[in-house]
Amino acid sequence: MLCATAKAQRSEIFVSTIASLQIIPNNNWLEPLPVVNLASTDHQIVIAFDELSHDYHRYTYTVQHCEADWTPSEELLESDYVDGFASGNTIDDYEQSLNTNTLYTHYKLTLPNDRCRLKLSGNYTVTIYDEDNDNTPVLKACFMVTEQSMKSSMTQTTNTDIDINNSHQQVSINLNYSSNNVTSPAIQIKTVVLQNGRWDNCVNNPKPQYIRADGMTWDHNRDLIFPAGNEYHKFETLDPSHTTMGLERVGWDGKQYHAWIFTDEPRPHYLYDEDADGAFCIRNSDNVNINTESEYILTHFTLKAPRQNGKVYLNGAWTYDSFNQRFEMSWNENDGLYEAVVPLKQGYYNYQYLLMRQDGTLSPLPSDGSFYQTKNSYQLLVYFRGQNDRTDRLVNYLNLSSLLP
Repeated sequence: MLCATAKAQRSEIFVSTIASLQIIPNNNWLEPLPVVNLASTDHQIVIAFDELSHDYHRYTYTVQHCEADWTPSEELLESDYVDGFASGNTIDDYEQSLNTNTLYTHYKLTLPNDRCRLKLSGNYTVTIYDEDNDNTPVLKACFMVTEQSMKSSMTQTTNTDIDINNSHQQVSINLNYSSNNVTSPAIQIKTVVLQNGRWDNCVNNPKPQYIRADGMTWDHNRDLIFPAGNEYHKFETLDPSHTTMGLERVGWDGKQYHAWIFTDEPRPHYLYDEDADGAFCIRNSDNVNINTESEYILTHFTLKAPRQNGKVYLNGAWTYDSFNQRFEMSWNENDGLYEAVVPLKQGYYNYQYLLMRQDGTLSPLPSDGSFYQTKNSYQLLVYFRGQNDRTDRLVNYLNLSSLLP
């Protein structure tokens, strides 16, 4: 079944003065999901964001352990999952922007730290509050901690139960319980399968074809068939005064910088173009002091496509799986195309267009095409609740990068 937890786990920005939220595991922005290993002493999660002024804000954060469905783990005490303090800690790593047109202050939180160390695998949310504004929540960041106490393997094929070498890809999975005592797998085991780290079309608890004493197997499972889609569009805004990859032109209107991406035309045929499966990275042409010396640029998107029966949205890691007005494309009747303007910090960005139908379901935009050759990555999350456990533990995480050229 399609994932019902997508909204619950979604990282969110709650106020308009916060921008450029990044949740980076192990200093690797290319990771499709923010997952760290509980047993690795050098693994860490970095949560970074900008507040759009030079005014200092006293931000505090609360760490919450969650179940597999991202509801709070109500049977746990804070001391069960945190060594130190789970709430009330301040974010002390901050720095004002330097020589930028848009003033901002860059804040960074690293976990674990001296005051907050995680001691249990599973899902986590970090909610950040503004103490200077009645403890108003300004954002929520989601990440996961795995203990890797089970083993898994995953393969991908274009020979699917819907079509062969056409427009879909299908995933097969083998799970081994290892030393975990699993007596009621249908109750104790929960699984989530994602494509390119996307929660909007993830598959939640697909029923396995085979259940063995030592594990489970999903083979030619129709629930694990995904639209192949197409490679992500991409662009870079490395210099506000010069065009870089994917940009038709740049400009300055006397108040703000602008960048116009080349109009995205229909893609009736597959053509491989290396992308990052929706990821983004803040950087500039000098690649020095990127967090505090990168400009904010009004970025113009245009899409040449027939008017759709539904809403068209921009989607990438930088949209946080949010389908709201900020990332919605508007139809320009005069020019016969879709357009949007989004303020984005300088960097490298991947994006795609998704169509939301009247019933709320999402799919790749038809004009973008869906081709079996598309290079997608797939992620597996396995949760387990032992007989004496009071919460769901994340016992396996696997990322499968497509082997297709």
